[in-house]
Amino acid sequence: MKRVFYFIVTNLAVIAVLSVTLRLLGVESSLQANGVDLDYRSLLIISLVVGMGGSVISLFLSKWMAMRMTGAQVIESPRNDGEAWLLETVRHQAQAANIGMPTVAIFPSEHPNAFATGARRDSALVAVSTGLLQRMERGEVEAVLGHEISHVANGDMITLTLIQGVVNTFVIFLSRIVGHVIDRVVLKNERGHGIGYFVSVLVCQVVFGLLASPIVYWFSRRREFRADAGGARLAGAPRMIAALERLKAAADPTPLPDQMSAFGISGRAKSGLARLFMTHPPLDERIEALKRLGA
Repeated sequence: MKRVFYFIVTNLAVIAVLSVTLRLLGVESSLQANGVDLDYRSLLIISLVVGMGGSVISLFLSKWMAMRMTGAQVIESPRNDGEAWLLETVRHQAQAANIGMPTVAIFPSEHPNAFATGARRDSALVAVSTGLLQRMERGEVEAVLGHEISHVANGDMITLTLIQGVVNTFVIFLSRIVGHVIDRVVLKNERGHGIGYFVSVLVCQVVFGLLASPIVYWFSRRREFRADAGGARLAGAPRMIAALERLKAAADPTPLPDQMSAFGISGRAKSGLARLFMTHPPLDERIEALKRLGA
C-alpha cells in the first residue's frame, strides 16, 4: 500500500512504537535468558501481539491516512450534477454488493484514479480523482467505482491485515532471535541485552520485512484481478475493459503518490525482480483476464 508501501510503512512505525512501549513496561524482559537460550513461547506471543497489533492499528488508521495523503474531500452534500451522480452510483453499487454505503470523496489529481480503504465493509471510503471524473466517460467511471466497491465487498483490507500481521509476527520473531544470537554469541554479552542486540534487531526487521513484502504484494495483485471481475459484474465487462484501456493510454500510469499507489486502480509496470514488488498486475494482463472471463 505500496499497498502496500504506505500500509507497510505504517506497520513499521506502529511496530516500533509497540516494541518500545512493551520494553518500557518490562514485558520484553521475559525474552532475556541466560546464555544463548530463549523463551521461544514468550517471544512468539509477544511477536504475535506486536505484529498483529501493528496491522490492526494500521487498518483502523487507513481512512484517515488515505485522506491526509491524497487531500481527499468528503462529499457531504452534492454541489453539482456530477457529485450527485457519483453518490447515487456508489449507493446503487453498494446495495448490489450488499455492503453499507461508503463515504465518498474526491481528491485533487489531474490523472484518472480511484481507491478504496477502511476497516469495515459497511464503513469504507471510496475516493476518485478529479482527473477520473474529467477524463473518463461515465460508463468507465462506473466500472472503476465497481472495481473499488468490489475491493470493499471482498474484504480485501481485512485479509491484507491478517496477511501483514502474520508476516509482521515472523519478522519480529526471527529478528529478535538473530539479535539475541549476535548479542550473546558474537559480541559475548552475558548480561541483559546490549546495544548490539537492539541494532541487530532494527536492521533485521527492515531486511526481513523487505524480503517478506513480496508475499503481501502477491496478494495485492491477485485481488486486483478479482476486483476487476467484480467491476465487470457491477458495471458490465465492456465498460470495465474500456476503463482499463483508458488507464493504459494515460500519459502517467502512477497518478497517486507512491505511498498510496497500491490503493488505486492502476499501478506502475515493472519487469524482472521488480515485478515481485508490484501492487498491481500489468494492465494488459488485467484486460486479457477480463476478455477470457467474458469468452
